[in-house]
Amino acid sequence: MGASTPKLVVMSQQVVILAAGMGTRLSRPLPKPLTELSDGRSIMSQQLDNLKQAFGEAFRTLIVVGFKLEAIIERFPEAIFVYNELYDQTNTSKSLLKALRASSDGGVLWMNGDVVFDPQILTRVMSFIESEQSCVVVNTSKVSDEEVKYTLDDTGFIKLLSKTVVGGLGEAVGINYVSAADKAELIKCLDAVGDQDYFERGIEVAIESVGIKFKAVDISDLYAIEIDFAEDLERVNNLFKGKND
Repeated sequence: MGASTPKLVVMSQQVVILAAGMGTRLSRPLPKPLTELSDGRSIMSQQLDNLKQAFGEAFRTLIVVGFKLEAIIERFPEAIFVYNELYDQTNTSKSLLKALRASSDGGVLWMNGDVVFDPQILTRVMSFIESEQSCVVVNTSKVSDEEVKYTLDDTGFIKLLSKTVVGGLGEAVGINYVSAADKAELIKCLDAVGDQDYFERGIEVAIESVGIKFKAVDISDLYAIEIDFAEDLERVNNLFKGKND
């Protein structure tokens, strides 16, 4: 028998999944994280499977809900839910703010609820979690105008992080970690930004005003696909089909 792949274990890692949005671009009746993939799982099921593979049972999931929250709560009753009652008036900065305020002591790994990703990404992020280094997962293989882009400072940490970045080195994929030491300041910065800002603006303000250091974690050799449009879903399903052929 071959050796089994060991599970990476840390003490009860806190994980936040942002799933409050209406997902209007995909034009589906249910919240986007419940969109079914070609392998029969939903986007969020794929995320939770990846988390179980990385952390075993040693993680605690907080899901931020809003649009048609009952559907998500019914599907994942084992999770802890945080309600963004202004889901139709605010963006991810305020959903993340609510989740971090509801979290326990310690760092928090968070992700957008519409990202289908390679489970190996969490293996790569693990060293940053273990060393308590805040980080942003990035893909340097492409830089699209409509995506969140980033630049680095002279010391190799994130400098700019937004959709309007010029000369971006790559794209943020929507998976991030904030250390226990940095969390309180990030909460203040998320509170300070506008209701329509993405959470990346809160990170930018934390970098600019407080000097928090976020490392860029390059996963360009792995897949991480944000499901915004039908074409994205088709791309993921073709990827899974190729793996199963």
